[in-house]
Amino acid sequence: MKETYLSMGISEKTYEFCEKIEQDLKERFCEIDKVAEQNQMKVLGAMQKNHVSEACFAATTGYGYNDMGRETLEQVYADTFHTEAALVRPQITCGTHALALALSANLRPGDELLSPVGKPYDTLEEVIGIRQSVGSLREYNISYRQVDLLSDGSFDWEGIRAAINEKTKVATIQRSKGYQTRPTLSVERIGELISFIKSIKPDVICMVDNCYGEFIEEIEPSDVGADMTVGSLIKNPGGGLAPIGGYICGTAACIEQCAYRLSAPGLGQEVGASLGVLPSFYQGFFLAPTVAAGALKGAVFAANVFEKLGYDVIPNGTEPRYDIIQAVTLKKPEALIAFCQGIQAAAPVDSYVTPEPWDMPGYDSQVIMAAGAFIQGSSIELSADGPLKEPYAVYFQGGLTWYHAKYGIMMALEKLVQAGIVTL
Repeated sequence: MKETYLSMGISEKTYEFCEKIEQDLKERFCEIDKVAEQNQMKVLGAMQKNHVSEACFAATTGYGYNDMGRETLEQVYADTFHTEAALVRPQITCGTHALALALSANLRPGDELLSPVGKPYDTLEEVIGIRQSVGSLREYNISYRQVDLLSDGSFDWEGIRAAINEKTKVATIQRSKGYQTRPTLSVERIGELISFIKSIKPDVICMVDNCYGEFIEEIEPSDVGADMTVGSLIKNPGGGLAPIGGYICGTAACIEQCAYRLSAPGLGQEVGASLGVLPSFYQGFFLAPTVAAGALKGAVFAANVFEKLGYDVIPNGTEPRYDIIQAVTLKKPEALIAFCQGIQAAAPVDSYVTPEPWDMPGYDSQVIMAAGAFIQGSSIELSADGPLKEPYAVYFQGGLTWYHAKYGIMMALEKLVQAGIVTL
């Protein structure tokens, strides 16, 4: 095996450094596998309960009326997430689209949106209207209020209490950290927050941005009171096979609103052709618990590698995990660039390409992204990215297999060594 890695561009020093860390993680990896097994049975049970058959894989076109495969898949998602209903569609183009859909469908002019967990992910700033954008919620007279987390990452309970008022209609709770160095929220903590919000105003709709968090724990936010749990199919639940799509699982009332917003009033969930993507949606969802577990092992491995080198990592090498993202504060732009170039060099697709920072739509600074993926932008596949601004943190995620995630981290380290930034 050592000779294989050496032939793949990894130096002997990097290999031996990383091999020792991997050996120390065997017990941790066993725990991850147990969670994956539990989630695998949950997905399998939902598929069996809903009589998934070969007929469910047939493509529909045009209006997509009576699409049995689409309707069955949505019931599989609803049963897996323990919700009343679900909307799972290729017409939802990405995670940001799914979140924008859920918000715009359930908010009306004069309502207020509350974020009790601080600043939302960058692309949501334009959806909300924090940054000027055509078609934002702000243009529809929907106001926004934010309560930042405290310095230790805990909720500002009194601040949240004071922020909730007669206009508060939806609370958006981002599970993952986005381009921040705050802790990711566990499902248990999300449940505590939802209970607190509803104790003050029971009719507040609590929406959880579940991106990067699916199947990392044995339960999901929908198990602890979330009215809507939202995510992207080119992240965890697509299992690396879904070529596009997003999902919203939640109450029947919320999902009905989302369906009418996605298509048109009076049409709702009745239309939307599947266009031949259903086999990848079903199979990807079936594989998702195992794929997510491999990505999670990669994140744990990355944390331990770079923590041992003296870098600040969030989460640290021993903390519990609630999503697949690993943040590493590299402190220098050249270190951020070298890390991403290492991830790209380890890719099965476009490994010969050198990523460079660029002005990416939806972001307020240049961003560098490494993603040699089979599906463009798929962040359940091995990828790394980060904004070119202080503290020059890189956000690593994905890996369709643990072995690929491992190689990616080793190659990122190798590039830092070659650049003279790290000495082993």
